[in-house]
Amino acid sequence: MKIGVVVHGPQIVDTGFAKKILGLLENYGNVTARLGGTMGRTAVIDAEMEEVIDINQKLLPSQSIDKISENSDVVILINYGKSNITGHAFGYKVFSRCKGVPELIQIERPGEPDGTVIPWNENQIDLAEKLARELDLNVLRPSTVIKKMENDTLYNTIEDETTVYRKIAGVSKDENIFLNGIVVGKSTSSEVILVAERGILKNIIGGEIKDHGVEKLGIIDLNSAVVKTGLLRRSRIPPRILERKEYNKHNSKLNISYLSHAAEDIYQLKDSDLVVTVGDDTTLVAGDILYRFKVPIIGITDGDLDKVVEEGFKTVGSMIVELESGLDDIVGNKIFLELFNGKQTMEIENLENFKSKIIQIISNTTNRYNLKYN
Repeated sequence: MKIGVVVHGPQIVDTGFAKKILGLLENYGNVTARLGGTMGRTAVIDAEMEEVIDINQKLLPSQSIDKISENSDVVILINYGKSNITGHAFGYKVFSRCKGVPELIQIERPGEPDGTVIPWNENQIDLAEKLARELDLNVLRPSTVIKKMENDTLYNTIEDETTVYRKIAGVSKDENIFLNGIVVGKSTSSEVILVAERGILKNIIGGEIKDHGVEKLGIIDLNSAVVKTGLLRRSRIPPRILERKEYNKHNSKLNISYLSHAAEDIYQLKDSDLVVTVGDDTTLVAGDILYRFKVPIIGITDGDLDKVVEEGFKTVGSMIVELESGLDDIVGNKIFLELFNGKQTMEIENLENFKSKIIQIISNTTNRYNLKYN
């Protein structure tokens, strides 16, 4: 039997269950694994599993399932949600977005008393029951999950032609709310409903909206947007430092990149010599990821940090500039236009000269700023 495995999120990797389940499945057939989503990529690297789990493509979980289904008899989706409510809602959403009806089994929260195995295609009930016995989990019928989704009105409901409401499952008070990787607000209760008008997020019922995040987000389809709450990575795992590739030593120029928000694919910048990051959360996330590739950053921040990860590491040689509130985007845009000439990458010959130019742009904008060096 050909078994495709889609690994979602860092927690299933950080807890060691991804490795355990992949080993277990080898008893049933030939196993191929790939990542679904993007936040698990760092966890896979830290666990030294990138040779086992394909992390090369940035795909949604449903897209990964569709792709791996092409050469699989059955697909196993493994996830470790922060609660069974979020885990089941996640599985339901993913299954409903797949093309066709994949032979899909979800293994959810395998290390918890409420962990479950869900055969989303009931043709696979026998295999689901075998896996549940081996992992000491309960089998949950998809009809039970669907009924709960309907009773909790977790479906998106459209009030009129221009307004969309979307209820979020399993939210706790004081959690960050992400839409497509950007923090758009914080929950103030366990009942949260997002409201969008003509594709623009206008309100968070049961939460506080972050206008700056909404501006970065722009127009979206709230029905299909990727929603996350809480921390992007809950575990405190020591980062694994990778050796940088050797480049042509005859080229003395340095490759510098620009990053304006963390929803972009930071891993594409891992071969840069330095990355300029704009925004507190962008700087935190990018610095943490690029630390594994020994890439320093110049972070332009204003103290508006939402703390999206437990810890944020930065490579030696990094420089963080903290400005007054609201100035990070203004200064960042000036750097992008005046130094990068509106392009995402550039080459420089002298790093210290480049840093001086950045400080000069900042000084021309404000005389109130702090510099921190790593």
